[in-house]
Amino acid sequence: AEEITLETVVSAAPTMTSTTPAKGDYHWLRSFVAGGVAGCCAKTTIAPLDRVKILLQGQSPHYKHLGVFSTLLNVPKKEGILGLYKGNGAMMVRIFPYGAIQFMAFDKYKKLLNTRVGITGHVHRLMAGSMAGLTAVMFTYPLDVVRARLAFQVTGHHRYSGIVNVFQSVYRTEGASGFYRGLTPTLIGMAPYAGLSFFTFGTLKSLGLKHFPEKLGRPSSDNPDVLVLKSHINLLCGGVAGAFAQTVSYPLDVTRRRMQLGTALPDSDKCGSPMKTMKYVYETYGIRRGLYRGLSLNYIRCIPSQAMAFTTYEFMKQLLHLN
Repeated sequence: AEEITLETVVSAAPTMTSTTPAKGDYHWLRSFVAGGVAGCCAKTTIAPLDRVKILLQGQSPHYKHLGVFSTLLNVPKKEGILGLYKGNGAMMVRIFPYGAIQFMAFDKYKKLLNTRVGITGHVHRLMAGSMAGLTAVMFTYPLDVVRARLAFQVTGHHRYSGIVNVFQSVYRTEGASGFYRGLTPTLIGMAPYAGLSFFTFGTLKSLGLKHFPEKLGRPSSDNPDVLVLKSHINLLCGGVAGAFAQTVSYPLDVTRRRMQLGTALPDSDKCGSPMKTMKYVYETYGIRRGLYRGLSLNYIRCIPSQAMAFTTYEFMKQLLHLN
């Protein structure tokens, strides 16, 4: 769900209009590198919070009696400081192809919707962004499953030795379908998450520029006649939009994560389908301690993740001459 943030940032960036063929030919590659580096920096920044989130969502027996902050403090004590970054390597491997597919698919879908269907405006961007996100998720989902399995492990109770070992083990014990456990709730959750994110962000942006143009807005760097939100206001609006969208779609995120963990959980036989998993979590743990367990962590993750994504991507745009 957090990758939507990066896509929103990139989709809002001005299109390169270089007259140099060589630069134009490699624009997609430079966009890919910029987005990939920004995504990796953002994900590394919040990796400890992501690890804790997975441990809480999966009801890890080693930390199930603890809350968000106590788990965050206990992981380094039990597993060392690097324990907070378990599974981050798999996330780094995943974020580059995810970014590349998402950016290219977004441009393709945007052109397709505009030329073939005739859809423009907010709906145009919303649909293209959602479709690009779904496409990227489907192609990179196995790496997300691998990352979840690695992050769920606790030092001294390792089941997997690394990324390759997870791939081999999952394929051997669960078959190819094991790499796509939880894909359905992920795809179902992506649509409302993307929709609410774009809608909330766009609404806040238009209201802010309409009622408080001098306080919240500034002239665009590439077109002084166009008013855009100031960077810190843009960041705040994105954070609010992400938090609202995540609140609505979070139960599906919990469902997805438990299905991804598969046989790593002792009660995996009760998590065979999205509806079965969600019903089991609700009946066993309830709403606050089950379907919304770890949600407070998601709110805390929004601000540093978005700040790093914005800052790094803007730096990479200048470095790679994307402006």
